[in-house]
Amino acid sequence: MLDRLNIIESTYEKLQQKLIDDMSDVAEMTKTLKEISQIQETVETYRLFKRVQKELDDLIALLQIEKDADLIEMAEVEIVEHEEELNNLREKLRILLLPKDPNDEKNIIMEIKGAAGGDEGNIFAGDLFRMYHRYADQMGWKVEVLNAYEGTMGGFTSIEFMISGTKVYSFLKHEAGVHRVQRVPETESQGRIHTSTATVLVMPEAEDVELDVDWNDIKVDTYNSSGPGGQSVNTTKSAVRLTHLPTNTVVTCQDGKSQHENKDKAFIILKARLYQQILEEQAAKDEKMRKSLIGTGDRSEKIRTYNYPQNRVSDHRIQLTVQRLDAIMEGRLELILEPLINEYQKQLLLGAE
Repeated sequence: MLDRLNIIESTYEKLQQKLIDDMSDVAEMTKTLKEISQIQETVETYRLFKRVQKELDDLIALLQIEKDADLIEMAEVEIVEHEEELNNLREKLRILLLPKDPNDEKNIIMEIKGAAGGDEGNIFAGDLFRMYHRYADQMGWKVEVLNAYEGTMGGFTSIEFMISGTKVYSFLKHEAGVHRVQRVPETESQGRIHTSTATVLVMPEAEDVELDVDWNDIKVDTYNSSGPGGQSVNTTKSAVRLTHLPTNTVVTCQDGKSQHENKDKAFIILKARLYQQILEEQAAKDEKMRKSLIGTGDRSEKIRTYNYPQNRVSDHRIQLTVQRLDAIMEGRLELILEPLINEYQKQLLLGAE
């Protein structure tokens, strides 16, 4: 591990020098800054590790020559503290050295759909959108709705939106799957608890350099936008449907104010869907990914239950139960995400070992 860390530190220093030597090429400078940012935390943690290790060595050496009982006692206490800090830093470095998901730094396109439960499923889809929006606000991320179809009783039959910010995919990539809610719907007159579901899909934003989508392969249709119940909301053909002919992937968008805006938003969604198909094909070839404890990320997989009467959220992949549903629905999603990410890293470490 130390050999790998020395190589990474040397690379970091060379990249820093490269920035100093040549800042005229903006594209090359941007690439170098990105490479630096990817290893900066590892290098800073390693340097702290070496500093603490040197201090520990000095304290141990001091014990060999020191005669004062009080100083010896103080040194022994500090040795214990330094050893504990070293163990924590060593564990952190092991995690930082794990293979990185190349999509972790990316923005995401998230799709939420009401599934089982009719109107209640759509209402729950709206609740999930609100939860993710609030969590994004807390993280300083930006949320942009790309396309939405509202339910007749509230919520959404389908909503697609982009979340932009720092490492969004790394935090939310495990949210894909079936989310189940257990509660008494507002439409229930006899107070009976109903079970409904909504599906969530999480797709990393596809960059142009990664995915070349030819407009000659896309069929473009326009039509009038419609609102809940199918009634026309305008008389101009501003809604857009894009069909990627080679894969028969269809994307619609009507949420923008103009046909041009809808076409741009639909293209963003289309690229994300095509990129997601590539990722799924790659994952299907990786036996370890299929057997991951965190799950496959498939929309048919039930990942979580939100039980309102008991104020409980249960994540079925890691057998985690949190009695804080009210806080989680207000955006305190870290109560679930942190244990999920920790377990994911633990499984990666076990696989690496």
